[in-house]
Amino acid sequence: MTELFVVITVIVVALIFDFTNGFHDSANAMAGPIATGAIRPRVAVILAALLNVVGACLSTEVAKTISGGLFDDSLITVPIILAGLVGAILWNLMTWLFGLPSSSSHALFGGLIGAVIVGAGLSSVHGWVIVSKVLLPAIVAPLVAGIAAVWATRLAYRITRTTPSVYSNTGFKHGQAFTASMVALAHGTSDGQKTMGVITLVLIAANLQASGTGPQIWVIIASGLAIGIGTYSGGWRIMRTMGKGIVEIETPQGAASGAATSATILASAHLGFGLSTTHVSTGSILGSGVGRGAEVRWSVARRMVFAWLLTLPGAGLVGGLAAMLSNQGVVGVVALLVLLAGACLVIYFVSRRHKITYANVTESHEVLVLAAATPPTYAGEALLEAPSKPKKVKRPKAKSAA
Repeated sequence: MTELFVVITVIVVALIFDFTNGFHDSANAMAGPIATGAIRPRVAVILAALLNVVGACLSTEVAKTISGGLFDDSLITVPIILAGLVGAILWNLMTWLFGLPSSSSHALFGGLIGAVIVGAGLSSVHGWVIVSKVLLPAIVAPLVAGIAAVWATRLAYRITRTTPSVYSNTGFKHGQAFTASMVALAHGTSDGQKTMGVITLVLIAANLQASGTGPQIWVIIASGLAIGIGTYSGGWRIMRTMGKGIVEIETPQGAASGAATSATILASAHLGFGLSTTHVSTGSILGSGVGRGAEVRWSVARRMVFAWLLTLPGAGLVGGLAAMLSNQGVVGVVALLVLLAGACLVIYFVSRRHKITYANVTESHEVLVLAAATPPTYAGEALLEAPSKPKKVKRPKAKSAA
């Protein structure tokens, strides 16, 4: 009974991670179309949510890599997986708070690796699989997508250089909506499978499923719905960074970067690579900016790369510390859940200090956390404030003539 409680708890936490993955990565597909006005914000997240659900049901290759390739599943326990998920969730929420499009996939891998090393030993980690399926794609895929976006953007502008902008912009808006939809579908195909793999790993560790088997039907459906609901919630803080913070996106480059992103992600998911869709999308956006000759905010790009480099070790450190607590039995598991809930609430209330929604997501390229908002940053909010009444000036009374 106690083991069943822990298994159910870990499955619920895995679906919560899937939810955070959805709103953390929704910007990968829809930041560009929202920034250019190709799709309205609410319509964009609804479309992305539906396509994430569909994409999650198309393939299970990545899920099999996680459930049977990264670790020696005979040494993995359910509390260890819980600890890894806690590390991934907290890293996702922290980077979301600061508007940093870090990798949810690498947060999950880092959290699990840290928890497994602490809970089961270094020998339980298949190092070569992690290098070949996680680390190498993390380096190669953004470069491939960026180079493809550079040439696709140049080609798009070259083909339409004699076409009146009123016609070309309309056509590219339709093209951008299509490529963004393909990215959302690809995101579900890639990232939706990661939670399937984690839940399958939980069932194998609890001897509720045979080792080496793929995800069950209910796991596929639940994971697809969780990432779809998360995508619908928006993730507007990262949406602002991706759509306005890196480079000002025009419709031709938005369509080109979306095509490069979707092609790279779909090919990698077919090969079973644990790819970061965030890395690929960011590489494509940077490439499209270079291809157009636009001003790229390299300071923002450097912050993002710094967050990427910290994701695996950072989430791994949190996952390792969580594993020390989760291995203390049911009491440790409950204590870890309480700490997770408390940390989530703190991050949520801090985010309310400078709230970003679909109504103001395109008003600025800045994502503020604790700093005071400047008037240019939230120009739209000034319109909502009631104008102050002018002060009455007292005039001296005229003296009567003697």
